[in-house]
Amino acid sequence: MGLQEIAFGGIFISPLLVYALLGFIATFVVRTLLHWAVGQRALWYEAWFDISLFVILTATITFVFTLLLESY
Repeated sequence: MGLQEIAFGGIFISPLLVYALLGFIATFVVRTLLHWAVGQRALWYEAWFDISLFVILTATITFVFTLLLESY
């Protein structure tokens, strides 16, 4: 139910695209807060951390939205 296509002007858009955009925004916010709180030198492999954070947040957003939309 939560992963059905979204019709936008006759064009079907994958909801995973929307979830990935939300995950990207959430990643940017969390990363900015972590850099402000911890500092830049605390992360050894920044690229791996960024990708992992993006995947975790996108999966979490997808799971939450799937549960929320499934109840309707």
